[in-house]
Amino acid sequence: MSLELSFEAAYARLEEILEKMNSGKVSLEDSLKLYEEADKLITSCSKRLTEAEKKIEILIKNREGEVAVDEQGRPQMQAFK
Repeated sequence: MSLELSFEAAYARLEEILEKMNSGKVSLEDSLKLYEEADKLITSCSKRLTEAEKKIEILIKNREGEVAVDEQGRPQMQAFK
């Protein structure tokens, strides 16, 4: 995969791969290729989600410029939608 896909495109491709692999109509060789592609897509999506979480964490800093924390001292975060 030489072209970097958007998160949404990568996720859609993962769904396609899962559908093909679950169909039972894919050869072992093709299954391995699909698995390798899926592994790269999962890594890419995971990295992008982690980056988004970091950005969100920055956005909810309090007025003093420190990260707002909850009762357990963990950074407060908002769900990424």
